Amino acid sequence: MKPTPRSAVRRILLGGAAALAATLTLGTPALAQNTDFPTKPLRFVVPYPPGGPLDTMARMLAEKVRGSLGQPVVVENRSGAGGNIGADLVAKAPADGYTLVMGAVATHAINPWLFANLPYDPIKDFAPVTIVAAVPNVLVMNLDFAKKNKIETLADLIDYAKKNPGKLNYGSGGNGSAGHLSGELLKARAGINVEHIPYQGAAPAQLALLSGQSDFMFDNLAAAAPLIKDGKVKALAVTTAKRSSLLADVPTVEESGIKGFDLGTWFGVFTTGGTPAPVVAKLNKAYAQAMQQPDVKQRLLLMGSEAAPMTPEAFAEFVKNEKAKYQEIVKISGASLN
Repeated sequence: MKPTPRSAVRRILLGGAAALAATLTLGTPALAQNTDFPTKPLRFVVPYPPGGPLDTMARMLAEKVRGSLGQPVVVENRSGAGGNIGADLVAKAPADGYTLVMGAVATHAINPWLFANLPYDPIKDFAPVTIVAAVPNVLVMNLDFAKKNKIETLADLIDYAKKNPGKLNYGSGGNGSAGHLSGELLKARAGINVEHIPYQGAAPAQLALLSGQSDFMFDNLAAAAPLIKDGKVKALAVTTAKRSSLLADVPTVEESGIKGFDLGTWFGVFTTGGTPAPVVAKLNKAYAQAMQQPDVKQRLLLMGSEAAPMTPEAFAEFVKNEKAKYQEIVKISGASLN
């Protein structure tokens, strides 16, 4: 018997209902899993050695987030290759939100241009959760050198460098470090000839500055602030677009005449790319709440950070912009690591 139009329509509707029921049935476990997240401890990777500012903040946040998520957050240091080892571990983890990394400007914005064979894609392989801190670097000069040559401002330093090409030098924590990139960008924008001296880390570079082995450096604000307040170094400018509340009297590089100079150190929480949006949202809420706790806010302020929590979408856009910005800066510096 030839089917009537009504029976054909009925079969289509029944088939559609069955397909919808199957879809809903298949989607239910995943939906329930996202709603119940987390049901086991989380792993929070710090891609740098213990004791640094990222490690300290990660551990502080882990305790706060444990209370709101109801599961332990285990901090694990996996340092090496400029942060790439720890970041890659999270990039290749299951996309379920249980593995996090305290990523930074290096792992997600600088290293893509610094390393020829980066093992991960900083955009595609991660789901940004929220920024945690954004800290300026500050250009500090050896105090005796500044006094002897009557250098009070960045304009004075640039003037001295132009009158004495090749005589000045600056130290940094190593090739490709934030201090190195800041120094090379200053050289390019100001048109000065200054020698770069790379050290094995920021601490040795700071000691070299204090002893007079180097003339100036771009140092992390949190590390430099005590030296500035004790009168051991001369602060000339901060590298971000706005002045720091910790050093309100110190102008920005841009205020000092170098336009478009806006560099800083930042770090934030990422999980693995492809993690379901509800899980990322839950992590974002937990970390944002943790950042609003009085003791965490105080620690961030002491670091020189004035960053507020971001939505995952806003943080993702921020990271993309930072990565694009550093492409030019790394190219200017000529730095490369393999």
